[in-house]
Amino acid sequence: MLTRARAGVRRPSTRYPADQYICTVSPSAASAFWPSSNSVLPHDGGVPPSRRPGPEPSLTGQATGWPGQNRLSDRCQPGWCPGASAPSPGRPPGQTGSPAGPPSPLPGQTSSPAGPPSQQAGPTGSATGPTAAGASTSALSPVPTSARAALRDPHWRVAMQEEYDALQRNRTCELVPRPPRANVITGKWVLKHKLGSDGTLERYKARWVVRGFRQHAGVDFTDTFAPVVKPGTIRMVLHLAASRAWPVHQMDVSNAFLHGHLQEQVYCQQPIGFVDTEHPDDVCLLSRSLYGLKQAPRAWYQRIADFLHQLGFRSTRSDASLFVYRTGNDMAYLLLYVDDIILMASTAGLLRQLTDSLRAEFVLKDLGPLHYFLGIEVVRRADRFFLHQRKYAHEFLERAGMLNCNPAPTHVDTKAKLSASDGSLASDAPFYRSIVGALQYLTLTRPELQYAVQ
Repeated sequence: MLTRARAGVRRPSTRYPADQYICTVSPSAASAFWPSSNSVLPHDGGVPPSRRPGPEPSLTGQATGWPGQNRLSDRCQPGWCPGASAPSPGRPPGQTGSPAGPPSPLPGQTSSPAGPPSQQAGPTGSATGPTAAGASTSALSPVPTSARAALRDPHWRVAMQEEYDALQRNRTCELVPRPPRANVITGKWVLKHKLGSDGTLERYKARWVVRGFRQHAGVDFTDTFAPVVKPGTIRMVLHLAASRAWPVHQMDVSNAFLHGHLQEQVYCQQPIGFVDTEHPDDVCLLSRSLYGLKQAPRAWYQRIADFLHQLGFRSTRSDASLFVYRTGNDMAYLLLYVDDIILMASTAGLLRQLTDSLRAEFVLKDLGPLHYFLGIEVVRRADRFFLHQRKYAHEFLERAGMLNCNPAPTHVDTKAKLSASDGSLASDAPFYRSIVGALQYLTLTRPELQYAVQ
């Protein structure tokens, strides 16, 4: 299907066109048109544990210790996300060149949302430090290669300080003397530029991520599974919202994993650059989860699910990440995908009430009407939602090095002959798997690709 082959399997070469990827959702669509609703997660292109770098050298900063211290579619038409979508120290190989040009505008738009602006706006203050509103990606402070370099950059230093402050506010852990023979997990700072759907900078993002692959099963973790919403559920709920003209908002929970409670004893090192000068040898005994822990997604899901049940929501049998609220004539649906939330209600008043309840419990950002969710761009019409993954597809083709490929009349090689012995093997099996995962996620709005991908 692609020019790269899975390790041990020979694949034919077929090229995909770099045209628009759009799909619409309307109430008149037939659900049978879509594939099964098995969960398909967007591949994050992360680095496997065997390739992850070792611990960063410890830095002692001026800060004191950690805690206690200072659609559906009638028809789909053939028709970019700079940066990784999950914590990853680098981009996958195979990237060549730059985009051949921005895609054509969507209906109702005067310009494409994908390309960066030609001019940089004046600097403004933000919650994550000094940034340039609408700055092009070429004007950003580069992602540092080490914690020392990050601490020297004012943008990244502020982002790291904000993450550290969030750990303190949540009382994530307490400093204790290092227990003998304890499994102390190391960590590292993961830094990235958080970009909007138009490719402009939203903020500098820093995460203190522990190396959960060094945890021991049965010692500092047990169950790890956590459900995420299925693509089919998203289409179904948007179909209902469109047919009933309900308001639909998207929300984001800041530092979501820090809200999960841990049942096991887990120790980790103090964050690099924020080591307690009076107790530099102490370690952190975690009471709440951190990014990177194997049980972190499960702990967060359990925490928010319990709270939603207190509000009157009930999870459904078909999808554990779909919560339904019903009181008299009032009704609401909530879709949960890790820390991303889609909330829709029968009235605007009910929507505000539920949003205020969530904001009272968690650090919640109401991003307004649904417009960009999990790499899917959403445009609402009077009686339908217009969904497309043009930006996602553009970035995917760029990562695969296929932006300048010629279009093909079919999506699959009609004369393909697979062989276990002929042809060349893939030079990078993880990269091949990431490309296949990205193609699978693209079928959410491009169902005509299902046969070629599967």
